[in-house]
Order: sequence, then C-alpha cells, then structure tokens
Amino acid sequence: MKKKKSEKYTAYVFLLPWMIGFIGLTLVPMVMSFNYSFTNYNLLTPPKFIGLANYIKMFASDLHFNNALKVTFIYVFASVPLQLFVSLVLAFILNKGVKGLSFFRAAYYIPSLLGGSVAISILWRQIFGMNGILNQVLGMMGINTDISWVANPHTAVWTLVILRMWQFGSPMIIFLAAIKQVPQELMEAAAIDGASKFKQTTKIMIPLISPIILFNLVMQIISAFKVFTESYIISGGNGGV
Repeated sequence: MKKKKSEKYTAYVFLLPWMIGFIGLTLVPMVMSFNYSFTNYNLLTPPKFIGLANYIKMFASDLHFNNALKVTFIYVFASVPLQLFVSLVLAFILNKGVKGLSFFRAAYYIPSLLGGSVAISILWRQIFGMNGILNQVLGMMGINTDISWVANPHTAVWTLVILRMWQFGSPMIIFLAAIKQVPQELMEAAAIDGASKFKQTTKIMIPLISPIILFNLVMQIISAFKVFTESYIISGGNGGV
C-alpha cells in the first residue's frame, strides 16, 4: 500500500510541470479571454462590461466573419490531409532502410519546429510576394505574373496550405515509429502468399497503424485551427478575407 502511494505521488511530481504550464498558459488565458469577450477592453482602460454586444456584432453585422470561417475551414480540411499524406509517404520511404536515417529524421523534423515562427512567416512572404522567388522562377520559365500570391484573397490561403504541408516532420516521426512496430512476420507471411508490396501496405500495414493515423489526424486538425501567427504575417490580414 505504501509503495502504491509512493508511486502515485511520484507520478504527480512528474505531472506537476505540465499541470502548471497547462493552468498558467492555457486554462487561465482561456478563461480570461472568455471573460473579456463580454467587455469593451482596449488594454489602456479598465474593461467595461457590455454583455453580448460583441457576439451580436460578430454574428449580425461583421462582414468578414462568414468569409473568415470559410477560409479557416478550407485551410484546415485542405492542409491537414495533404500534410498527413506527405508525412505517411515519407515515413514509408524512410522505413526502407535509408542510410543516415537519424540525419533524415532530424532534418525532416526541423520544419515542424520552425514552421510557426515569425522568421519563417516572413521568409514565406518573401517567396510568394510580388517580387518573390516564385514569380522570379516563373519569369525565367517565360510565365510572367504580376500578382502577390500572399496578398491575393484567392491564393493567399493556398500559400498557407503549402506552409502547413512543409511542416510534416512531427506526424512523420510518429508514423515512422508506428510502422516500425508492425510485426515483420505478418509482412513476410503475406509476401510468401504472393501479396504485392502495394497489397502488403494497403491490406496489412495501413490497417494496423490506423489508430496512429487517427491520432495524427485529430492532433493536426486541432493544431491547424489554432494557427494565427503565420497566417497573419504572411497574408498581412488578407488570408482570403
């Protein structure tokens, strides 16, 4: 009994840093934001309670609200499947015994660490800007364009989708770990029975890692809905609005 209590307290000790971070950096800001949504607050004067006025304005008279929702859903449901597809394909490739696997895993994970930074957002804006690298490359190919891909409401969201696809490292590492846990005996038995590599992948490998696919899908959808910094900096507030 004492050993079980000791183990329980040890678990609480290890969970404490996460709990402090969750309460201080997630839960408290969420509660404060919800409270401020019922006030008129500009950081310079004390909050003034105005009830549901902000929500009424948002749903009834804000001309950008519906379009913002549309662009958000386009971004999430276009970028996440593409990102997971790229991640899964690369995980299968790296599982084939590529030399320098540790290097590639680290290199491919870097975009997941840098993708949400201000520096990468500014770089992306320079790539897809009016005089950016993309337009210069297209000009060298004889395709002259005079648009800023990040400022055009019809194309801005797709530059963000490409950025999201580029951040494939995190789900790829998870996919790779899951693939390596698939029993090789099953794959060998299928090969002996005459199953092609494609059938081995689609009939055995993918069904066995389907819980991991669902996990990555849920986590990336949540992450995509939380994106703000890169979309605001890259599009300058013109992300399809």
